[in-house]
Amino acid sequence: MNTKYKRILVLTGAGVSAESGLATFRDADGLWNNHKVEDVATIEAFERNPEFVHQFYNEMKPELLKARPNPAHLALAKLEQEYSGEVNIITQNVDTLHEKAGSRKVYHIHGQINQAVCLNCGQILETWDDVDTQTVCPHCGVSGMMKPNIVFFGEALLCMDKVQKLLAECDLFVSVGTSGVVYPAAGFVQTAKYYGAETYEFNLEAASNNYLFDKHVYGKCGETLPVFVNELLAETKESE
Repeated sequence: MNTKYKRILVLTGAGVSAESGLATFRDADGLWNNHKVEDVATIEAFERNPEFVHQFYNEMKPELLKARPNPAHLALAKLEQEYSGEVNIITQNVDTLHEKAGSRKVYHIHGQINQAVCLNCGQILETWDDVDTQTVCPHCGVSGMMKPNIVFFGEALLCMDKVQKLLAECDLFVSVGTSGVVYPAAGFVQTAKYYGAETYEFNLEAASNNYLFDKHVYGKCGETLPVFVNELLAETKESE
């Protein structure tokens, strides 16, 4: 089977999850789920008041657990399952909607709401239950050292060695529902373009870095992305 692209890399942002009813990470008023970002998403806030930060993420879990994938998530899962080339997803979202939709090659650069990391031994605890300052690490047995596995402001993004490799190898880079403001993710398109990839933007409106994209598709990604995926799959089948 001939494929137009050998390796497709998709970057997803808050705009994808917003269509499933989830609040974006940072709205124009600087709040996230009605909290100041500096109170719940910085390492200083966690060191100052870990109980409060744990409570914030614990309270988010039920909302994210019950959230359902929308057509954009389902389209990307379909692309991964049916396309003969390689499809990977880098997501800035801390929910697990891509996994719920059926995607398997997902890299959470900002972490996941259903994980905590032990600051003593580095092991990841995966759970939808509450985690707090009394939680015992199941690996090293130390209590009070679990941190939400969320990348706080000032911390390094996760999976970056793999991400850099994917950016260098992809021949199609697709950005979906991102503002193009938050770096380093906003610079991923530039890296992919440098290595020769075609670049597509799917967004409600032009992102701040839209000049770096070869093609722009504006509108709800739950409506535009399934059309794109179906057309790409149809082109592949016609080339058999």
